[in-house]
Amino acid sequence: MAENMVNNITSIEEDQKVKDYSARLRDLRKDGITKISDCRLEIVALKKNKLMDEGEKNRKISELQSEIEKAKAVEEKNKAEIDALSKEAVAYVNAKAAEIEKAVTERQKSKMAKAKEFYVKEVEQIKADAEKRKEGLHSSIKDPQQLKSELDIAAYELKSALFDSKSRYKRELDKARAAMNQAYVDHIQKNRELRNGKTNFAENMKLKYKNFIFNFDATQFFLTNGLYIAILIFFIVCIIVAPIRGNGNLLTLPNIFTILEQSSTRMFYALGVAGLILLAGTDLSVGRMVALGSVTTGLILHPGMNIVTFFGMGPWDFSGIPMLLRLIMSLGLSVILCSAFSAFSGFFAAKLKMHPFISTMATQLIIYGMLFYGTTGTPVGSIDSTIRNLIGGRWELGVINGEFVTFPKLIIPAVIAVIVAWIIWNKTTFGKNMYAVGGNGEAAAVSGISVFKVTMCVFIMAGIFYGCGAFLEAFRANASAGTGQGYEMDAIAACVVGGISFNGGIGKISGAAIGVIIFTGLTYCLTFLGIDTNLQFVFKGVIIIAAVSLDSIKYLKKK
Repeated sequence: MAENMVNNITSIEEDQKVKDYSARLRDLRKDGITKISDCRLEIVALKKNKLMDEGEKNRKISELQSEIEKAKAVEEKNKAEIDALSKEAVAYVNAKAAEIEKAVTERQKSKMAKAKEFYVKEVEQIKADAEKRKEGLHSSIKDPQQLKSELDIAAYELKSALFDSKSRYKRELDKARAAMNQAYVDHIQKNRELRNGKTNFAENMKLKYKNFIFNFDATQFFLTNGLYIAILIFFIVCIIVAPIRGNGNLLTLPNIFTILEQSSTRMFYALGVAGLILLAGTDLSVGRMVALGSVTTGLILHPGMNIVTFFGMGPWDFSGIPMLLRLIMSLGLSVILCSAFSAFSGFFAAKLKMHPFISTMATQLIIYGMLFYGTTGTPVGSIDSTIRNLIGGRWELGVINGEFVTFPKLIIPAVIAVIVAWIIWNKTTFGKNMYAVGGNGEAAAVSGISVFKVTMCVFIMAGIFYGCGAFLEAFRANASAGTGQGYEMDAIAACVVGGISFNGGIGKISGAAIGVIIFTGLTYCLTFLGIDTNLQFVFKGVIIIAAVSLDSIKYLKKK
């Protein structure tokens, strides 16, 4: 009898004892924690009320605070009883829910089996009917052209009937799986209610797992993660092959820190171009921006008289200026110049609706010509060694696992840049506007967002990131007009690998950051294994085309 009652119950909410537990706990909490919560909500509403007289408002708030103090006393008095009853109720729910979930699962699996049996029979019947119709057409129609036409119609109708049958079968399976999943969801929600909203880590993890299994779609999963799985397999192969080929262990702290150091300055370029890709644009001038900022930084921080002239001006000697002021000058000029050229590109994209591909390509050529003509391609030379070590050097961590390990200082500003970009994208109105403009510019304009301002601000923000990255780039190598060659491709590729869609309005800063590390790690692994530099471009090209293809397929599926 009891088993039949369980089999008839589809939700823990229907169990009478659970209803009794819930009612008793509500009564115990009514004048305590529930009252406190209600009073606090009323206080918040009163404080926001602009129409009420201040005196009356303060009086009501004071009364509510007094009620809160009384409710706290009631809460304290009932706490032990509530805790004991809540624990007892949750234990009962866990036991009873397990029975209900088992019964629901059995019931739904039986329905799934019947649905499959019906589907198989229906498909057989549809095919048999189609075969009879085909035979009838062959016997009744003598005109070959008319026969072909009728057979084509019959084939189309057969395909449609099979599709409809499969769709009905899939709907039945989805309903059954949803019922099984909902039984556990009801269980967890009831436990949270009995605990007055408090969650449980184990329950949360199991719920996430069940939701993942319920919503899992193999096609969508591989579209979303296929590239990452392939790259992960590549890294695993590299880790295994490297020692066999005598290249040493790839997975060591020094190698990991070297990858992160190489990623550090590239992170700034990816963070900058990510905003433009989010707006369904791109930026081909990144590499020249890097050269511009690096050359400027190198000129100012070079010890003594430098050898570079610019349009006949110079050479200069900035060594007489205090180092702190020189640092501020070099960083400031790098940011200002990159932001100015980026804003120049942005104006044509925002005002004249020119595709950023064209405006940034033009800007790239302008900077390229100015730098090479102005400096005749002469390298700037080294930066003052003291400041190079202070900002671009490494901290010694000592010997770890038999290896002397140092920590690159450039990782710190890269982490700060990621945090700043994440805050802008996720915690500001400007960030929300970026997604809106990238997703649908016309709809954003109708809703009151200035597409021109947002686009210009994204370009300027990109210029600031480029300027900061270019400043730090000068600490890694001797800057010249050729510095940063090809960096725009790496930055764009990192963003695409990180899931920022060229279709606009889709992507995360975390994706861009991970994309930079993945792409840099890929290059480092190939170099570590001794793969020819020219062949590395082939690997990069394959990854880029694969990433963009997967993104395009996902976009087409959504349409």
